[in-house]
Amino acid sequence: MNDPEGLRDKLTRSSEDALGKIAQDLLENQFVNGAISRAFEARERAVQAQEAAMGALNIPSAADVERLTRRLRSVSQRLEGIEDGVDRLDQRLEALNRPALSGAEERLGGIESQLTKLSAELGALASALDSPPAHVPREQERLEVDASSRTAASKPKPKPKPKPRAKPKTAARKKS
Repeated sequence: MNDPEGLRDKLTRSSEDALGKIAQDLLENQFVNGAISRAFEARERAVQAQEAAMGALNIPSAADVERLTRRLRSVSQRLEGIEDGVDRLDQRLEALNRPALSGAEERLGGIESQLTKLSAELGALASALDSPPAHVPREQERLEVDASSRTAASKPKPKPKPKPRAKPKTAARKKS
């Protein structure tokens, strides 16, 4: 009893051997073998009866639910594949349309801004044409002049002759 590990190993081996021998004897026994096979057959008949009863009540069996689950997963995977394909196609179409649209959109934006400016200018001109002339204060009114003074006023006046300039003294320069 000095070695507790050795004793435990011996007991484990001997009990495993004994259980294996008993299991082998039971499987070789015709009576036990027949009982086991009849139990499995009864289990199979019970499962079939349960499926028939559930089918009559229109309740799905576990096998039906499992089959439906597998089918649903398959459809879901296919749908994800289709969605991925549609996304890739959408990205390609955007990439193809982006350069053409960006240039056209820029030009349209420029045209719209020019039209806005022109509309504002036309509106200002139209309102200026429709409005009556602004009232001029009395101090700024033009006076009527007769025809004789009008012709005299329209003649150009002669320019005065320029005065001759004095020449600088050259003697002051010669001293230096």
